[in-house]
Amino acid sequence: MEIELLGGFGEKGRTSVGIRSGGSRIVLDAGIKVGAAGAEYYPAIGGSVEDIDALFISHAHEDHVGALSWLLSRGYRGRILMTAETRAEAPATLAGYADPEHLKAFPFPQDRIELFETGQILRCGDLAINTGRSGHTVGGVWFAVDDGSRRAVYSGDVVPDSNVFAMDAMPQCDLLILDASYGADTVPGPARAEAISAWIDRHPGGCLLPTPLSGRSLELIAVLPGQFAIHTGMRASLSAQISATAALLPRAAELLGARLSQAADWTDGDPLPSCPLLADDGMGKIGPSSLLLPRADGAGFPILLTGHLPAGSPAELLQSQGRADWIRMPTHPTLPGNLEIWKKAGRPAAIGHSCSPVELEGLSKSIPSLRIECRTGQRVTVPGGKTG
Repeated sequence: MEIELLGGFGEKGRTSVGIRSGGSRIVLDAGIKVGAAGAEYYPAIGGSVEDIDALFISHAHEDHVGALSWLLSRGYRGRILMTAETRAEAPATLAGYADPEHLKAFPFPQDRIELFETGQILRCGDLAINTGRSGHTVGGVWFAVDDGSRRAVYSGDVVPDSNVFAMDAMPQCDLLILDASYGADTVPGPARAEAISAWIDRHPGGCLLPTPLSGRSLELIAVLPGQFAIHTGMRASLSAQISATAALLPRAAELLGARLSQAADWTDGDPLPSCPLLADDGMGKIGPSSLLLPRADGAGFPILLTGHLPAGSPAELLQSQGRADWIRMPTHPTLPGNLEIWKKAGRPAAIGHSCSPVELEGLSKSIPSLRIECRTGQRVTVPGGKTG
């Protein structure tokens, strides 16, 4: 079994993994890299794509599905598999991040999508692909790919200690591709949540919290103190996410449903509210926050950013100039979470995706089998065969 590191290795963004075994070739995720241009915006899939048998999408965030129209423009005609929740959210992601010409010529192919349920075992040629809940978004999954002699697990984006989402344990494997987004960060989610609550308490006149529509929004709603408002365009999606109770922890749907029912609706043109306002997306690149960020900045309305800030994005520019604050709301594993995932997987060889080389080096001090030299564009042979 050979792994193609197609994007997200030694970098954040354009996450994509190819797997070859026997006569089969599959690709897991096809994301874009916010802030990049040209070829670096897309996965490093060179040459023909005609031998790719299937594309599996872990969830609908831009760094995992944003290159779908691009891949179709390259002539991809194979299978496309994802959960129903990912299918529902992916068109909006492509509308915001796909090249307009690609999207016009190759819109989201609703009729080609093969749906699967989380926990289902999928098959492509001689490969068996197991899936499990990621704890990152409703409908988000990890993938475990087995060719009968070796097993590789690709985490996608996972949250092992979410206060909202459930994550299934990954199986033991010969190679583990970890979500290394936070490197060696050890600060736990509850501590970050307390810091966010304290920041909001210090800004009683209202504030803006840009956030992705799926995933982190529910994490924030669960910890926000007191009254809050949401952009009215978010309500239907948030309600749908909360109704997907199988993806949530016990009693989370009840808590989130009650909180959402109490949230005020805010529409474009309304005065800025005297309470926290959630608006998507988290970077100010698309959606209501693309207009709200400059408006809030111009009005001196406090802004709190809580996630990844790609270089050159509107949110990153404000934060770098001291005009917005930043406190991470964990939606990826911290060091203790990744260490536990690695141990339960049998302490296999590991590769980290979605972080810088410096952060990988820090993580390797706790996970000694982590291959910190791996970069986008390389290929890796899965070692061993101990789990086959």
